[in-house]
Amino acid sequence: MHVAVFGAGAVGGYFGGRLAQAGEEVTFVARGEHLAALREHGLRVSSVAGDFVVQPARVTADPSSVGAVDAILLGVKAWQVADAATALRPMIGPDTIVVPLQNGVEAPDRLSEVLGAKHVLGGLCRILGRVEGPGHIGHFGAEPYIAFGALDSSQSAPAERLRTAFGRAEAVTAEIPADIRVAMWSKFIFIATMSGIGALTRAPIGILRSQPETRQLIEQGLREVHSVAVGHSIVLPPDIVTKTLALIDGLPAEGTASLQRDVMQGRPSELEAQIGAVVRLGRRAGVEVPLYRFVYHALLPLERRARGEVEFTP
Repeated sequence: MHVAVFGAGAVGGYFGGRLAQAGEEVTFVARGEHLAALREHGLRVSSVAGDFVVQPARVTADPSSVGAVDAILLGVKAWQVADAATALRPMIGPDTIVVPLQNGVEAPDRLSEVLGAKHVLGGLCRILGRVEGPGHIGHFGAEPYIAFGALDSSQSAPAERLRTAFGRAEAVTAEIPADIRVAMWSKFIFIATMSGIGALTRAPIGILRSQPETRQLIEQGLREVHSVAVGHSIVLPPDIVTKTLALIDGLPAEGTASLQRDVMQGRPSELEAQIGAVVRLGRRAGVEVPLYRFVYHALLPLERRARGEVEFTP
């Protein structure tokens, strides 16, 4: 099948690269130095699960030159989803499905407003990776996992085709969960908590989970997101907090969340899509989230500085 990867960073580059390695027709939409490197040298992936190179790589800066595709993996940052949705339109055919892989739970709704609900799946992924340089993706931890599922019954067959394609790829576990929204919230409870506390403390996962004070914050954060999910009629497993703590305890000690890295490096982050989303969704459901409200308000000055809205020296 023909898959377009819009946003060929750590997430899109890895999962799209594995599909290309498996023989699928994959077109990467990229820009700048990343685009130039992909054109000249192909896509290089350094992975704890095995290095590989996609050469030549099909790559363009212009989505309108690609034409309609079978599926689109959307790998941009959550705050770029609205603009990306408009840019995707030339690649949308009658049966095209779009898989958002952003951290958070709101991307499918944002995409549906622009592209129509019939084209948009729910989606999520798990991988510890980063862009090592132009055209070079690094995967340094966690078993690469991708999940997606229909929000509309008409999407079931195309979703299964994509899962079958991933089944031919190396070093990727791909699933269609029974309830994709539950699966997305099950990731959200983890990533929002570790992103917020990590960005606030600037400490890696190993420190956060081993210090009694920050471990208590982690547990409080997990419980607050769980309460918000219940307020929105999302039925998470009753042991979700215990299971998520076990997941955290099994991660590489040096790991950090992408939001944390962005904040530490002074870049725009997914603060609104993760921490801000818990605050917003909690307010709508009438659920108090005091830890998230504190973390959100404490990080806002840094986020506004990164976006050029205020000026100060941290």
